[in-house]
Amino acid sequence: MKIINAIPGLGQLLTEQQVREFLGKSRLNLQLGTIDEKGEPNIHPIWYIFENDKLYIVTPKKSKKANNALRQKTVYFSIDDESFPYKGVKGKGNIKSLDDINSNIKIAEKIITKYMGSLENDIGRWIINEIRQGNEAVLEITPKFFSAWSFGN
Repeated sequence: MKIINAIPGLGQLLTEQQVREFLGKSRLNLQLGTIDEKGEPNIHPIWYIFENDKLYIVTPKKSKKANNALRQKTVYFSIDDESFPYKGVKGKGNIKSLDDINSNIKIAEKIITKYMGSLENDIGRWIINEIRQGNEAVLEITPKFFSAWSFGN
């Protein structure tokens, strides 16, 4: 895992273990940066999970974020905590759509549980149903690097 100090000389560099814990435990949104068909930047807040050094998101297949990301194959992402002590992780990565519906459902269930607490809610049931119908995409981001910062001790 390549980690870069996002703010050299200010704050502290997070260790690999701290980056893994932050990405794994955080319930913050991932801010996904894409470039649209006009070459203009777009930012999309989205739920995510971090597993096996990759980030996973679920979004409608016809969404702007999915179309932008898959057309360019490269995205920028940022997850940052606006509460003191401020910390965050951002980076750039390659993105692809995953095709296996059963695996996609398992990933989506983990994301839903992370943010909603369980699968027993209207949002969770809707997302899973949309995956089964082929309307939702699970996208896998393979980070090229992580740029991390922390203003804590």
